[in-house]
Amino acid sequence: MQVIQVINVKTKKREEFVDITDIISSRIDKKDGVLFLFVPHTTCGITINEGYDPEVCGDIKRALSDLIKKDEPYFRHLEGNADSHIKASIMGNSLSIFIRNGKPSLGTWQRIFLCEFDGPREREVWIKIMSDG
Repeated sequence: MQVIQVINVKTKKREEFVDITDIISSRIDKKDGVLFLFVPHTTCGITINEGYDPEVCGDIKRALSDLIKKDEPYFRHLEGNADSHIKASIMGNSLSIFIRNGKPSLGTWQRIFLCEFDGPREREVWIKIMSDG
């Protein structure tokens, strides 16, 4: 049985994408295998996307906000963060990434982002690594 590691990420804004690639990479202790990431929150997600141009994450946030308004009159969730739950569901709460030569197998511009939709908060990302052989 592989041990689950936990990293903590403090977010600073209500909505932001935090690049956690380097933190995740530093936790890899196997040469080859599969990296599983899970976010145990209902108003926060995780995704892989371009990390070279920060406007890409800005574009994603703006597009989601255009699609899902914060104060839609038909939302029935009483906490005032129904939009956050919907956005987190769209982004998803888990990733699987191959590990090759001790590094996550990401494309040239790809980075791993924690997607905050109801911050600022302290968030967790759970990590499990399954090694080959």
